[in-house]
Amino acid sequence: MAHNPVVRSTTILCVRRDGRLAMGGDGQVTMGESVIKHNARKIRRLYNDRVVAGFAGSTADALSLFSRFEQKLEEFHGNLSRAVVELAKDWRTDRALRHLEALLLVADDKVTYLVSGNGDVIEPDDGIVAIGSGGSYALAAARALVKHTKLNAREIVQEAMQLAGQICIFTNEQTVIEEL
Repeated sequence: MAHNPVVRSTTILCVRRDGRLAMGGDGQVTMGESVIKHNARKIRRLYNDRVVAGFAGSTADALSLFSRFEQKLEEFHGNLSRAVVELAKDWRTDRALRHLEALLLVADDKVTYLVSGNGDVIEPDDGIVAIGSGGSYALAAARALVKHTKLNAREIVQEAMQLAGQICIFTNEQTVIEEL
């Protein structure tokens, strides 16, 4: 039976529009019922700033995955598709990695992927994807904004993340956004 962790404590949203990409993450870190940090950075630029990655889940687990993912990017000379497939294989089969509880969103100027420990490598159909406890709120808001406004990718991420922060108790409104 596949292990599907309930990921709380963050929201990461990625939007592609008009040839631009924006990824945003909130800054809240919770431990149990307490907020212990308001301005954490859950998004990183990798591989000579050509790849953006964000995580939801355990911070220590996500940092381990970032490190492994960076190794895969180097190994495959920045080929994002190959790096995520190989990371997903390792994550699913490696004894140590198998127990990590996190989800990753990764993107370059061409493609976006959601990567999970179950071996999932998912490319969104519409260029919009979100993870974390507030992910469904941010995703719904982003899709509505894409459909009914002319806002650019960054503005959509900013607005959708603000809405998610107002609804999800594990998400705050202090958003960090990276663009490609």
